[in-house]
Amino acid sequence: MSDSQSTGRNDAGDFGHGDEEYTPTGTDRVAEHLATLNDEDAEVRAASLRAGLSDYELDDEDAALLDGTFEDADDDGLVRQDPVLAIVGRPNVGKSTLVNRILGRREAVVEDTPGVTRDRVSYAANWSGRKFTLVDTGGWEHDARGIHARVADQAEVAVGMADAVLLVVDSTVGITATDEAVVKMLRRSKKPVILIGNKVDDIVQESDAAMLWGLGLGQPWPVSAVHGRGVADMLDRVMEVLPEFSAVEGLERSGGPRRVALIGRPNVGKSSLLNKLAGSERVVVDPMAGTTRDPVDEFIELGDRTWRFVDTAGIRRRVHMAQGADFYASLRTQSALEKAEVAVVLLAVDEVLSEQDVRILQLAVESGRALVLAFNKWDLLDDERRRYLEREIEQDLAHVEWAPRVNISAKTGWHKDRLVPALDLALENWDRRIPTGRLNAFLGELVAAHPHPVRGGKQPRILFGTQASSRPPKFVLFTTGFLDAGYRRFITRRLRETFGFEGTPIEVSMRVREKRGKTARK
Repeated sequence: MSDSQSTGRNDAGDFGHGDEEYTPTGTDRVAEHLATLNDEDAEVRAASLRAGLSDYELDDEDAALLDGTFEDADDDGLVRQDPVLAIVGRPNVGKSTLVNRILGRREAVVEDTPGVTRDRVSYAANWSGRKFTLVDTGGWEHDARGIHARVADQAEVAVGMADAVLLVVDSTVGITATDEAVVKMLRRSKKPVILIGNKVDDIVQESDAAMLWGLGLGQPWPVSAVHGRGVADMLDRVMEVLPEFSAVEGLERSGGPRRVALIGRPNVGKSSLLNKLAGSERVVVDPMAGTTRDPVDEFIELGDRTWRFVDTAGIRRRVHMAQGADFYASLRTQSALEKAEVAVVLLAVDEVLSEQDVRILQLAVESGRALVLAFNKWDLLDDERRRYLEREIEQDLAHVEWAPRVNISAKTGWHKDRLVPALDLALENWDRRIPTGRLNAFLGELVAAHPHPVRGGKQPRILFGTQASSRPPKFVLFTTGFLDAGYRRFITRRLRETFGFEGTPIEVSMRVREKRGKTARK
């Protein structure tokens, strides 16, 4: 950042020189004056202010910002679902390693511990220019109990939603009773199955894979997921089997669903909420904290519309200290925020709000996504805890007081319908653009009523304001001097009061510019 330019992220914290809060004196009639101003007059006044900027030193970036046309992303149009390929097999045969090899990047959690993958997890993949969706599943156990039984159920559901299936078998172990049980399940599904003999690292071991003919699924394809051996030939065969678009009923969608990330600390109820919204046991739920380790996408019909929910792995308190699966899950949680448009932060009201909760909220704000706060287990709240909770909210969540709040029960689905208006409100404001004329009329009225304090005998002025982008709304102020952080926060608060912006972070930055020839006169 150059000496002549400074930015301020008001909603995410803004500390330094002039950090003390700006306290306006007296009242003003900014809102009333704006209400009486028509858009045409506002644009004429803004054009005059804009012309005045020609007296100031502006760089190419300034000119581009002032001349740029405002464009919002267009999510309309027909969307056909890519074909779906599910990968199944018993635990520890290398399914997640094969997923990473197919994707060409480390996405699926891989550990030597069997059963790390618990949910069915979708990834976008392509081979030879053809796109498809790859679904990783937990290890399938024929006589599983407890959480392992639910993992096996998820694998069966994944097969039901797939266009074709990769059955992965460990060729160094050979055919087991569990492998044979998986084959019976696959035969009932009547889906095309490609048999993979994994851990074939050299030509000598190919004879091990040949033994897999005994499963009765036709030719086994010998591969080494770790080294990549044979994977290209296997994928060529997959492309022969997969249709151009998914033929599974219910997967074709119209339009682009808004993307929602469910985030929160481990075991706060994210998976339970997703299951309740989806109306099925979509995600493995277990009392053990941190059950979900991979982000799980789900298309959900809610409020007569389709939404794309991403249920994310619980964020651990210190990412750099997390180990193994939790470390990669924490990184992917941040990645899920980047892919989402709105974050629903789940907070458990039966427990005291923690530093971890606040840190997760800060992560959501800094990501620039729209934000909704969902207070879970509200139906269990007694009067005494409610009083303490209101105090905690006032103290610890003041920095996100602009976020819509929804009180729900993830377990029972109580008040789940209230999520839709909250999501709509947050996204509407996240997408919002304020016309340049009305923005500058607001700034003019506000500064006239509450001018910036004089610092060192000088008083910085706001020359012109423009909205640089939406999603989230970002405003740039051209000024004659540095605006105190407290004064920028004051502008941000009044922007919210005047134009709404409930449910979205907003950013106000400034560009300090001098008059042409001023440096030469010095």
